[in-house]
Amino acid sequence: MKKSLFVLLLTLVANLWGQDDPRVRQLLEDLALERADDQDALLDELANSGDSFVTSFVDAWRTGEVYQYAPDGSDPIIVIKVSEAYIQLSTWDELELTPSQIEEIEDNKSRPSRRLRRTLSRVTDTVDLASKDVGTRKAAALKLGQSQNQEYLEILRARLEKEENSSAAEALREAIAISLLANYSSPEELKEAIAALGEFRSIGAKSKIETIRDKALEEGDEDLAAIATQSVKYIEDHEAILRHAGSIFRGISTGSILLIVAFGLAITFGLMGIINMAHGEFVAIGGYTCYVMNQFFSEAYGTQSDAYQWFFWCSIPLSFLVAGTLGWLLEISFFRFLYKRPLESLLATWGLSMVMRQMFRLIFGAANVQVGNPEVLSGNVEFWGLAMSEARIFAIGFAGFVALLTWALLTKTNLGLFIRAVMQNRNMASSLGIPVKRVNSLTFAFGCGLAAMAGAVLSQIGNVGPEMGQAYIVQSFMVVVVGGVGNLLGAGLSALGIGVVDQILQPLIGPIMGTIAVLFIIILFLQRKPGGLFPTKSRSMED
Repeated sequence: MKKSLFVLLLTLVANLWGQDDPRVRQLLEDLALERADDQDALLDELANSGDSFVTSFVDAWRTGEVYQYAPDGSDPIIVIKVSEAYIQLSTWDELELTPSQIEEIEDNKSRPSRRLRRTLSRVTDTVDLASKDVGTRKAAALKLGQSQNQEYLEILRARLEKEENSSAAEALREAIAISLLANYSSPEELKEAIAALGEFRSIGAKSKIETIRDKALEEGDEDLAAIATQSVKYIEDHEAILRHAGSIFRGISTGSILLIVAFGLAITFGLMGIINMAHGEFVAIGGYTCYVMNQFFSEAYGTQSDAYQWFFWCSIPLSFLVAGTLGWLLEISFFRFLYKRPLESLLATWGLSMVMRQMFRLIFGAANVQVGNPEVLSGNVEFWGLAMSEARIFAIGFAGFVALLTWALLTKTNLGLFIRAVMQNRNMASSLGIPVKRVNSLTFAFGCGLAAMAGAVLSQIGNVGPEMGQAYIVQSFMVVVVGGVGNLLGAGLSALGIGVVDQILQPLIGPIMGTIAVLFIIILFLQRKPGGLFPTKSRSMED
């Protein structure tokens, strides 16, 4: 039991502090015990280590979680308290202590002196400049530049001479230029810094440059004001590009979700002629399946465990199975009697959707529930200044995977051949021995499973609630109609088109007017092409 606790604590500490360098721990112990002959050299070595554990240790030191302990009168050691365990800093071993020894340790808290605290602030502020992670180095450089602390200016310049990564070096140059706005040695140096920030398209420096521009205009320095005005214009143009790029990215991710939802709807609508108003509730089933798996993994393994990271990847196939099974049961007991009866199917499925939403409220409550994110989907990816959510990037990639999977099913399998045959001529397909009822059941189950997988992906972007599917059902029908009933290529193109247009219009004219404008555009399009992008071709004599 003690061994398991020890391993757990070490794992927890390693995850929280990221320590992996015994040399850094030894330096910190020498610092805390004042054993260093040259303290300045020791601090410089810690600052250049790039180890995030330095910052974590200093924070613990300041808050009284670091202790001096001399076991049995021997040389003192440094002990860190983690939860209820006491870890020896130099060896990273858990100490087995008696109650009296714990009391002795608690009475000997180690705290840095006031002078050393000021010095340690410089170390913790600059240690990330030497981090192994390029993103951490860039963020640290820009943070120091924004502080405009003259003490850090030479540190940034010294680090620039050592930096080998081009993107990190550019961040250092930008940070130096921002610092020079307040620490310039001559008017020419200030002008060069402002011009450089304009070339860097430094959004973080925009307000500072505007302040300098306004002051220059008041003082009549037209040359400086012109340079500042030009730099601000470069930055504003860059901001506009990022806004448009962000809208397009959000539109593609929204369209990707629509694509997954609409694929199932396109197949079932084209095959059975059913207007399934309950399709959105199968999206909610996927979201709630992900929520249940999140709760199960967090209770069984804990949110800090490696096993917890698998809850989402297990939720995707499970949501497909749950919704597919329910869809199969509903098809043989409910939907089978609504084929080619659009009005009756519209009313019946509308009633079914209300029943399913009420069931969600009874089981999970009326309020939305929050689903956690695995680490791999919880951050952002930055590209040329545009921050893109990893969850939305995954949604786009997953939509491509679903499109490929659906295409393979319809074109490379016997079931796909049967589906296409039934969609073209149900009676002829039946006379040729195709099990039409079984094809209907499996196809409807597949469509419901696709909707549920979309709901699982949506749980990583927003909250899960009884109404989550209703936000997509109308747009999904628009996707199906604009693309052409039963045509997957048309559904994919219309989903991406509707998503992008909607996200571009919303910032310009507002969410409500943006949605109205999209509907108006669709109406005008259908006036010209009533059959959609790819009209359905049928061999049925009834048509």
